[in-house]
Amino acid sequence: MSDLEDRVADLEIRLVFQDDTIQSLSETLAAQQMELEKLRRAVEVLARRQADLASSLPANDEDQPPPHY
Repeated sequence: MSDLEDRVADLEIRLVFQDDTIQSLSETLAAQQMELEKLRRAVEVLARRQADLASSLPANDEDQPPPHY
């Protein structure tokens, strides 16, 4: 093989490895994005539940500072 053919073969090998790496990173990113969306929805549900719970609790005068403040 000539030097040029060796260089082209090396570039082709690098390209294959880079394509594999890019595909792997893309799959990982997609999985993380789905997990992030799932966690965002869970936080929204928890925030709504907390707001509902807070609004259903009676007002507590013990939480209020004394009048002389």
